Amino acid sequence: MAFKVQNWPEYEAGLRLRGSLTFWIADAALDHWQTLGPGGQARYTDAAIQTTLMVRTAFRLALRQTEGLMASVITLMDLSISAPDHSTISRRAVTLPAILSDSVPHGPLHLLIDSTGLQVYGAGQWLEAKHGVKSRRKWRKLHLAVDADNGMIVAQILTDQDVDDPSQVAPLLDQIDGLVERVTADGAYDGAPTYATIASHGTNIEVVIPPRSTAVVSGGQGPLAQRNQHLEMITQRGRLAWQKATDYGKRSLVETTMGRYKALIGPRLRARGFAAQQTEAAIGVAVLNQMLAAGRPDSVRRTRVLA
Repeated sequence: MAFKVQNWPEYEAGLRLRGSLTFWIADAALDHWQTLGPGGQARYTDAAIQTTLMVRTAFRLALRQTEGLMASVITLMDLSISAPDHSTISRRAVTLPAILSDSVPHGPLHLLIDSTGLQVYGAGQWLEAKHGVKSRRKWRKLHLAVDADNGMIVAQILTDQDVDDPSQVAPLLDQIDGLVERVTADGAYDGAPTYATIASHGTNIEVVIPPRSTAVVSGGQGPLAQRNQHLEMITQRGRLAWQKATDYGKRSLVETTMGRYKALIGPRLRARGFAAQQTEAAIGVAVLNQMLAAGRPDSVRRTRVLA
């Protein structure tokens, strides 16, 4: 093997913990699960809906199966609360407030920014499956900002497939309260708007974005000053030397995160409405962060010994 996991016992324990229901159903959520309205009707808190959605995402269940699982757990725990029914879960998912993870670091951060596509099963796919009609597949774009040090997703946005990546840099940075010291992204983010957006969030933020092959040095000492330095280094030393000097290779970690999201959460969205899809993506990010907090491998490259 090219890599060795140095913390295998802790990582293995974390993998087992991911399958524990008590890991996903916290006591704090149960203590503030529901209130009773007129006639004794249950009114579920946002914590109850978020916990239920996280259980559904972690175990890849349908809404009715999620309702049954939560009801059985509550019965086994001999609690006096009830599980939200599948209709309530679906309805409340549209209006659920912003979902934040307690395990997200607060800075200083080295952010890795990128986006990936999530498939949406819509009317076009139904027509193709039933009648053989060719249709354009519909996608959503999940934009992520990942902490390079521990792989945690610190910001996320779900947009339509036609939204360009640079326009989402500002909304991602707006979600981060802590200090940002560095931003790394691929060449799709190259351009004056991206540099200006990052500079507006902190004049001392280092930007590592490979300039396009047709890029030229611009005048002035504004936000594009860093880009000019990158262009000069690439001209003098070559692009590979620039990547090594700026540690651009760390950007691959955000691609690893996106692959992990699709492997553990899924490559497509199940919700039909856009608001519910945004909640579904945010829940998926929260679940992925909680899995990483439970245990992540500390991998090092093996040193090859020549006989």
